[in-house]
Parts: sequence; C-alpha cells; structure tokens
Amino acid sequence: MAPVSEQTITSDDEPTRRDFIYIASGMLGVVGAAGLAWPFIDQMRPDAAVRAAGQPVDIDVSSIEPGAAIIVTWRGKPYFVRRLTEAEIEAVTALPEDGLKDPAPAEPRIGGPADEAAKDWVVVAANCTHLGCIPKVVDSGADGWHCPCHGSVFDFTGRILHGPAPINLPQPPHVFADDTTLTIGTDTV
Repeated sequence: MAPVSEQTITSDDEPTRRDFIYIASGMLGVVGAAGLAWPFIDQMRPDAAVRAAGQPVDIDVSSIEPGAAIIVTWRGKPYFVRRLTEAEIEAVTALPEDGLKDPAPAEPRIGGPADEAAKDWVVVAANCTHLGCIPKVVDSGADGWHCPCHGSVFDFTGRILHGPAPINLPQPPHVFADDTTLTIGTDTV
C-alpha cells in the first residue's frame, strides 16, 4: 500500500494565521492611535479649579459671634456672611421701606429658609452694585456697609440706603445644612 500523505485543506471561510496577524495589527494600531490622541483630548477639559468654581461651598459658622462678619468666595466672587445682633435686627426692621432706594422688606433677607438656625444670619454679595467695590463694615445703627469709593451705604441686610448704587446687594442661593454649616450655592432655598 502506498503511504498516505496528509494534506491540509482550507476553505475561504476559515481564518488563517495571516488573518489573525492582520486583525491583531489593526487593533494594536487603533489602541496606539487612541493612546497618542488622549493627551490632546484631555487637555481641552477645564482644570479642577474651574470645575469646582460652581460647586456649593460649605462654611462652618460655629465660631462667628453675633455682630461679626466673614467674607467667603463662591464662583470667584466675594460674599458677606454676617451674624446679626438683636439690636441690628431691630434697627434694620425699623427702617421704613418707602424711604429706601430699592424698596425691599428686611425679614426675607435675614436667614433664608424659615428655620431656627438661620434666624439671625445675612448672606449678601460683597460687591457694591454701583461699580463693584467691596464695602467696609461700619457699626452705626442700621448702617451696615459703606462703600469707600463713591459713598453708597447699605444696611446690614444689604439694602441700599443712599448713594449711587442702584440696587440692593444680591443674595446668593444658600441654606443651613445644620446649626453650624451654611451652604452657599444650593438651589434649595
């Protein structure tokens, strides 16, 4: 009997080694191109400071005594956070609204949400609405902040009493998360 020789029969439907090498090389090329392109794509994202600028800010207000104020920054702008004394609350609520340049009641500007933790707090923008200067605190009756540039005077709730400023100091969205934590930048007011 004659020796039987082995023959390999392949059809066009079965993958060969050459097909595997082509596929593997193509996949390696795609991964390499993505690896080279990623640094260029990643550098287009804003950095962490820019992404965090719009996030809410939590402030521990436990150490702020009545009559004291601090300045905090949210979205790159300064804001006054002031704890009012009973005398300051009485002085600003006694001001007649009709005599104000931008009439607004004082009560809604004090505290924010109707809870016990916020009853004596005011949070307002620390930029004068005239030209953007930062007013200085002056403790004299209802006069809360005096703008040193052009003489605008705001009460302790940020309402314009007199001077060239056209409107009251705006209030950011804020809420007390608990008795000692003020969150500025939340939409749940």
